Amino acid sequence: MKAPEERLGSFYLGAEYDLQSGLRLEQPVHYDARDLTTHAVCVGMTGSGKTGLCIDLLEEAALDKVPVILVDPKGDMTNLLLQFPDLLPEDFLPWIDQDEARRKGQTPEELAAATASMWKNGLFDWGIAPERIRELKDSAEFTIYTPGSDAGIPVNILGSLAAPRLDFDTEAEAIRERIAGTVSALLGLVGINADPVKSRESILLSGIFEHFWRAGTDLDLATLIGSIQNPPMRQVGVFDVNTFYPEKERFELAMSFNALLASPSFQSWLSGQALDIASVLYTADARPRVAIFSLAHLSENERMFFVTLLLENVLTWTRAQQGTSSLRALLYFDEVFGYLPPVSEPPSKRPLMTMLKQARAFGVGCVLVTQNPVDLDYKALTNTGTWFIGKLQAERDKARVLEGLKSAIRTAGGSDAEFDFDTVISQLGKRVFLMHNVHEDRPVIFQTRWAMSFLSGPMTRPQIKTLMAGHKNGSTAQPATASPRPASPAIAETPATSSAAKAMPSGYSTVSVLPRLDPSIKQLFVPAATAPAAALAKRSLGAPVSAELLYEPALIGCASVDFVDARRGISENRRLVLACTEFDAAGNPDWEKSQRLVAMQNQLSDRPDSKAAGFATLPETLVNARKLAACSRSLSDFLYRRERLPLSIHPATDLFKGEGESERDFTIRLQQVAREQRDQEVDALEKKYATQLERIAEKIKKEERELAQDEAEHQNRKAGELIGLGETMLGFFLGRKSTRGISAAINRRRMTANAKAEVDESVETIEELKRQQEKIEAKLKRLAAEITARWEHPESALTTEEIAPRRSDVMIQMVTTGWLPFWQVTLDQASGGGTLYLPAYEAADES
Repeated sequence: MKAPEERLGSFYLGAEYDLQSGLRLEQPVHYDARDLTTHAVCVGMTGSGKTGLCIDLLEEAALDKVPVILVDPKGDMTNLLLQFPDLLPEDFLPWIDQDEARRKGQTPEELAAATASMWKNGLFDWGIAPERIRELKDSAEFTIYTPGSDAGIPVNILGSLAAPRLDFDTEAEAIRERIAGTVSALLGLVGINADPVKSRESILLSGIFEHFWRAGTDLDLATLIGSIQNPPMRQVGVFDVNTFYPEKERFELAMSFNALLASPSFQSWLSGQALDIASVLYTADARPRVAIFSLAHLSENERMFFVTLLLENVLTWTRAQQGTSSLRALLYFDEVFGYLPPVSEPPSKRPLMTMLKQARAFGVGCVLVTQNPVDLDYKALTNTGTWFIGKLQAERDKARVLEGLKSAIRTAGGSDAEFDFDTVISQLGKRVFLMHNVHEDRPVIFQTRWAMSFLSGPMTRPQIKTLMAGHKNGSTAQPATASPRPASPAIAETPATSSAAKAMPSGYSTVSVLPRLDPSIKQLFVPAATAPAAALAKRSLGAPVSAELLYEPALIGCASVDFVDARRGISENRRLVLACTEFDAAGNPDWEKSQRLVAMQNQLSDRPDSKAAGFATLPETLVNARKLAACSRSLSDFLYRRERLPLSIHPATDLFKGEGESERDFTIRLQQVAREQRDQEVDALEKKYATQLERIAEKIKKEERELAQDEAEHQNRKAGELIGLGETMLGFFLGRKSTRGISAAINRRRMTANAKAEVDESVETIEELKRQQEKIEAKLKRLAAEITARWEHPESALTTEEIAPRRSDVMIQMVTTGWLPFWQVTLDQASGGGTLYLPAYEAADES
């Protein structure tokens, strides 16, 4: 088969298939990514090939740079990381089945070579070159998360107990839904199957969560346990807490959670990457991620607990996005059995149903996969716009699929009478699927393409550990809480009280003789934010003996600068604290050489640090109130001339990166807008040429009808001519000579020739129309490819502009005498000895 046509936003899934002949056709099957916003369900028995189909779908999503959250209860989908562009036997060797090699009487190396050859031939048969596998590897980061285990990237669940960043007054319903799901998951983890409406445990915990989350306060398990024993609310309904849930019984519930928290096996749930959906979907450098949550190692209760927390977090993130018609992200559930049942109400069901009902508006698609459609809620089946149906063995499964499929068709306003779904489903074989998409005119029977990822089967924990070893070394996993910075035992920070008797460096006075200034001059002290150990570490210096805190004088300027661009709706305020230590001969400050400090005006103190040992001599400018006033004017001039707000702007969309927006967040936002613009332009292009193509198609149909009539006429004329010729010849042999017979034969011959000419004319017309059709289609593909290429890397088209402040936008709050802290560090002789002066304050990064 020829190489697939590469179109972003179009997923290459396979080729159409003829059930009657059992042959693959040359018509490739492309699936519009936007159709996944109305969700999809994939059903098929074991061995039907649905894992291969879904791997194909996810590979195409990664190529289109669509991030994916993948719930993998069985461990099959970890195969997405087995991408071998070079297709070498040694690449496959670690992942082949050693038992299979023994059964076949082969060495592992021989089986690996045979497997590599089979994969290479399979990809070639579908027109997939190694370059496409490399492109797949580069398009997204593939990461395996293993909650409750350190085999992959562990997941810290404490973030799921943190208060959602939503306004309780306006989002109360959504927050309470999340509380209900989180509480049900927690109770399930300790073995309590609680009714959210009737259960005392559920009602109590929900009340605790609402108390803290309404106040915007994060929860953790320790706080939750303490709140169970001593609830923060006095009443539950009309009863006081102790009447509703006696203290002794609450203690038993608290003990259940305490036992869970104290369990050594539970500690792996409390470290690793936070369950933050924005960080899961994109890397720190804004690359989309295929995040595979492998759950095969967990118990049923633990799986339900984690899946519920994950779904609640995904739902909260989804609701915080802006609306879009393009595919923003994908939630894929590999085996949904037990999580969305038709009758019972497990904690996972409500958030998953809510996603199916609401996620479309935010561009988030859901793909549900199952072997047994009877185990899926009927409403979920009818909420999906695309059905991938593979081989089904049980009649009840087939009946359930047909019932749900026909209902979905009727709901979409279509008719199920035009297609014999029952017969087709019964004839499906391995890797052959029926796709019904409500956005298309007809169902499609197709064979899935060869997967680019090596399908080795479910992975063990050691295999996952091997795969993720490199990711862990540079992973973004974070501990549950930040550890306090340890004090350096090598440095003795000398307090002021003990240093007074020591000799000060030349030009310094002891703290007891702090310079006294005019009462109108306010002295400000910049906080000592950097410890001596950190100051030495920045310079890779040797071992210190002692460190003393000294103050150097500086002119401190505090200002506020506004940047306004009415056209773009920009109104930014920048607050600055500058420290100037350079003065000219006349005592005027050189603001060009000033430093910007991290500390803000409200963090400056009117008293020195308690560790202060001495002060340097003040220059003339800093003790003269009139000169300080002049310095205020010079600072205003300097900021008006030099201060600018840089904007990274995408000219085609006029999107810009705000000062408070990270590079990563802006890139993600830009990529999504680019995807929407691409889809809109391709839609407009297809609409523009659709009329021409439809007109030509109608002409072709008309000419084909005329051709059929002309061919029939031609055949009739030929038959008539033969009959007439026979009659003439018979008359000749019988002795009946007639010029009338010869004339009739000539006439018949002429009419046959005319009929043949009309056939030839129709054939030529059809060929010309098809050439026109192909020309227009080629032009359409070329223009679509140009649109796709233009929007593929929007970040490369960024330009930079600067907004300058108006004179009135520069406001000077204060210019006064200030003090910058320094460490006087003495090094030991092994490090070369000597004394160093290192800044103890933090300067702002102006890069």
